[in-house]
Amino acid sequence: MPENPDPTAEPEWDSAAGKSDPETARQRHLPVLLERTVELFEPALRDRRATVLDATLGMGGHAEALLRAFPDVTVIGVDRDPEALRLARRRLADFEGRVRLVHGVDDQLDEILDEQGVTGIDGALFDLGVSSLQLDESERGFSYARDAPLDMRMDSTGGRTAADVLNTYSRAELIRILREYGEEKFAARIASEIVRARDREPFVTSERLVRLIYDSVPAASRRTGGHPAKRTFQALRIEVNGELEVLRRALPQAIDALNPGGRAVVLSYHSLEDRTVKRTFSERSKSRTPVDLPVELPGHGPQLRLLTRGAEFADESEAAANPRASSVRLRAAERIEERR
Repeated sequence: MPENPDPTAEPEWDSAAGKSDPETARQRHLPVLLERTVELFEPALRDRRATVLDATLGMGGHAEALLRAFPDVTVIGVDRDPEALRLARRRLADFEGRVRLVHGVDDQLDEILDEQGVTGIDGALFDLGVSSLQLDESERGFSYARDAPLDMRMDSTGGRTAADVLNTYSRAELIRILREYGEEKFAARIASEIVRARDREPFVTSERLVRLIYDSVPAASRRTGGHPAKRTFQALRIEVNGELEVLRRALPQAIDALNPGGRAVVLSYHSLEDRTVKRTFSERSKSRTPVDLPVELPGHGPQLRLLTRGAEFADESEAAANPRASSVRLRAAERIEERR
């Protein structure tokens, strides 16, 4: 088969492998808080031609639900993972004409919407973090449970890998990302061991790193808080993909693109993401008029109305059926100010 220059284009599928089957995508990915997400979007999308930006499309579970629930809605689905886009394309094939799929990173939303000829959107959805697709494919190196190349790129078509980070970052840089992105209290000890070990032999696969982390953490700490490698792998993944920096740029772009009455719904899976979302929503829901002025200055009023009181969580039954739901935090807001 000739090489296809489009990383999201439909390949010649191996039916025996089943990777192209839309039912495979549904089985591999259970969307988190699906009914609540649809419910929150309903006032902005019901009985009208509307556009939703799914900034983290994944395998298309939330997009499919919105397309089924609202027959006049068009979804622009963005994802940096070519394999996710291939699976989503098959899953959403029944909605031809109402779906536009884009290979890109979600902090490029201004450019993406402009290229799509869209001047305003009625919904913006972010389902953050690593997907079940990425965790399930062991060769991509996201999971510490299986030995695999230390890759961790959401877009495997380019960019640095986790091995690059481990083998080239200084001890100080490693400490910073382990503390900041992994909230790892043994960051200095782990970073020192990584530098010592790579001087003997560069890191290539995950098993050696997992073993090093396990040996670096005191025995008492290994007995609580899950696997000791979890925080380091989270930190490496966030660094490799620039996840927090991307979110800090992408969410304001999505809010700015919302039409009045449009809604943003964000699902986060760890406190670092959630704090960023909370801060952005909070800042945009406050007046920017100086407190000593008696009247609201034009164009300085709140842009958002918060729709959730704090963060919402999955109930026990959903968390039991879908382990990814156990850590979810959902926040939502509505655009109340005219776009400039």
